[in-house]
Amino acid sequence: MKKILILFAHPAFQKSRINKTLLEAIKNLEGVTINNLYEKYPDFFIDVPAEQKLLSQHDVIVWHHPFYWYSAPALIKEWMDLVLQHGYAYGTHGRALEGKWAMQCISSGGSKAVYSAEGKNHYTVNEFLAPFNQSATLCRMNYLPPFVVHGSHLLGAAELKKHAEDYRAVIELLRDSKINPDLFNSIEYINEIIEQNA
Repeated sequence: MKKILILFAHPAFQKSRINKTLLEAIKNLEGVTINNLYEKYPDFFIDVPAEQKLLSQHDVIVWHHPFYWYSAPALIKEWMDLVLQHGYAYGTHGRALEGKWAMQCISSGGSKAVYSAEGKNHYTVNEFLAPFNQSATLCRMNYLPPFVVHGSHLLGAAELKKHAEDYRAVIELLRDSKINPDLFNSIEYINEIIEQNA
């Protein structure tokens, strides 16, 4: 069983129906640790050794956050800047994260249609996430397709529930090593694995 670390960052968590629902769906799963960064570090003073110890204890790292300005909230960037140190996460001797899996769970107010070459945002979500992909690659991690919820502000109760069930299913499949890694090269979002198995 793989151990999964959810690095959750949302500066306005109390206002986010989708993220509350997603976290609620996985909070009691065996082998899953939720690390709420804004709750833990409201002053942005990150305990680097503690975060590195957490990373060492887990096999799958999930950056879970809203899609702010085509990226992540500031605390995710601060966490990456400080925790993923040269000599620890990358560089000749930086092999602490080698072989671990990394992915993102993001919520976006925009529809999928606007995230395309033809859409008003001109790029896909995965193109916007390229810095995270490359950061994971530099750390010798395997970067997986993201779990993405589009149109999050307009979701009804049934849709919220369905996304939460899908997220839980993805986390369970990753934890239990029940996803064929070859599939990652043929899908845009990891959500598609659940849709294909429905």
